[in-house]
Amino acid sequence: MSLRKTLYAALLAAAVPLPAFSQALPPPTPLPGDSAEDMKLKKLFYDSDEASLKRNPVSAIFRGDLRYADQLGNWFTREQLMAEKAATEADLRALAAIDRSKLTHVDQIAYDVFKNQNEVGLRGYAPELLPLLELRPLDHFYGIHTFYPDFAGGQGGAPFKTLVDYENNLKRGPQYAAALDRAIGLFRQGMARGIVQPKLVVRNMIEQFDNILKQGVETSVFYGPVQKFPEGISPADQARLKTAYAAQIRDVLQPAHQRMRDFLANEYLPKARDTVGLSALPGGDKLYAYLIESNTTLPLKAADVHQLGLNEVARITREMEAQKGKVGFKGTLAEFFTHLRTDKKFQPTSAEQLRLEYEAIGRRVDSRVREQFSLIPKTPLEIRPVPAYKEKTEAGGSYMSGTPDGSRPGVFYYNTYDLPSRYMWEMETLYLHEAAPGHHFQISLAQENEALPAFMRFGGNTAYAEGWGLYAETLWQELGMETDPYQRMGGLNDEMLRAMRLVVDTGIHSKGWTRDQAIKYMLDNSPMGESDATAEVERYIAIPGQALAYKIGQLTISKTKAEAQQALGAKFDPRAFHAQVLDTGALPMPVLESKIAAWVAGVKAK
Repeated sequence: MSLRKTLYAALLAAAVPLPAFSQALPPPTPLPGDSAEDMKLKKLFYDSDEASLKRNPVSAIFRGDLRYADQLGNWFTREQLMAEKAATEADLRALAAIDRSKLTHVDQIAYDVFKNQNEVGLRGYAPELLPLLELRPLDHFYGIHTFYPDFAGGQGGAPFKTLVDYENNLKRGPQYAAALDRAIGLFRQGMARGIVQPKLVVRNMIEQFDNILKQGVETSVFYGPVQKFPEGISPADQARLKTAYAAQIRDVLQPAHQRMRDFLANEYLPKARDTVGLSALPGGDKLYAYLIESNTTLPLKAADVHQLGLNEVARITREMEAQKGKVGFKGTLAEFFTHLRTDKKFQPTSAEQLRLEYEAIGRRVDSRVREQFSLIPKTPLEIRPVPAYKEKTEAGGSYMSGTPDGSRPGVFYYNTYDLPSRYMWEMETLYLHEAAPGHHFQISLAQENEALPAFMRFGGNTAYAEGWGLYAETLWQELGMETDPYQRMGGLNDEMLRAMRLVVDTGIHSKGWTRDQAIKYMLDNSPMGESDATAEVERYIAIPGQALAYKIGQLTISKTKAEAQQALGAKFDPRAFHAQVLDTGALPMPVLESKIAAWVAGVKAK
């Protein structure tokens, strides 16, 4: 597991697909054509995954594996980091002892993915990078407090089906409180070394903890599991559990939240920095270079990414001008943006209206999607609003994976905070990205493919995952979406967002841009609302480099498609192309390019 995933393991696990089992995966068995070398590789993958699940029990729970479900893991400890580093080094040594040339084609792909992920992950433990990550253990986007309330409250990956599930959750509660206290210790070490979060990140975290604290006890999200019990739990146990959950919230969880909140407000905020970019930290430029590669899977330079973004912004601007003409708007593009932001006909009148419209969009996509896809997930998809306690800092839409047996569906979350800013013209493209055929297809098809090793079913990289989501948006025409010019503007607006991310993320972290400068750039170049622009910029500040992966991944997938179309001509079948992209899980971009090239060669040879 990479350092970044170690530090944020549980949050990242929330985006990792889940299989339908509650115990260990069985050891690998040979497939037709497997050699002894293939079985050595599969045994390595299996052993590595088993050891990782034991070290990271929350990741196991998100996977549906409950063997360690009474444990939270050694969050925010040096022992955990060093164990992850040692495991990565051992995995690479074992991989080097396997002869790649003797593997099947699929296992060669798996070999390459495993090698790439572990080599990039290992570089994150370099002495000049480790403190910059370790001593900033929480932010408002990636932090244990951003997922654990839902997780422990019955709205996340933890099951509440049996008495043991309820007891396990009680056992994890004090471990969560202890992890928050350890995070305070790491923050203090960072204060002593001048490695601190920006003030705006700290203020956002304080607000998050305030929101949790003001819930009280019996109205707390943590009390959710005992508000309604499944069958099979006796009335006596129900009464006992209600008392125990209330006591833990009152005496353990809320005091831990209060300690963190008070520390952040009284000690840390005065020492936090006014700057927002990584370049302001000692060694921040080296960390940013690493984060660019770990997120995009490509060794790109910040200056080149910035210029690529500027080029894309210019191209998309020209297409926006064309849509403005189609609707007969006579003003400037900036005035058209203002029209899109402010005309009440584009603003939903209720959260219910958003729900109904998203459900209608889903039905329309379903009616056309088989024209482009031969692989359709078995995992069901649900549409839900973002929980109120975290809606202010969440994106306009997001996805949480489900289980392939249907015991937990995939979920597309839409945000109803600041309702007038949730413009109706952005709904179709948002659904394509987050739901179908975006993340729901990409994640579910990987988890449902039992032939893949676990790290490819349940792991991944941002460039592939988010690149696919953005690529899914580009299929609007093939899927009968965005026939209305305003909806097409929504698609262009989302594409513009990903292009602007290349400019703004690099601007903030390598060119010294301020928060307000970045927000202004986004408002000047798109019709997005100020709430969205602010949340986006503050996200880039909190998690540098992640936002670059969307556009880089999409451009890579689109490039391989264009090359395949040119090479195959009439033989090109989009359903077969999409199956090739999706049927082996999330690949690093170089591995994906090699796979598609080999597929094209095979089709041409037929």
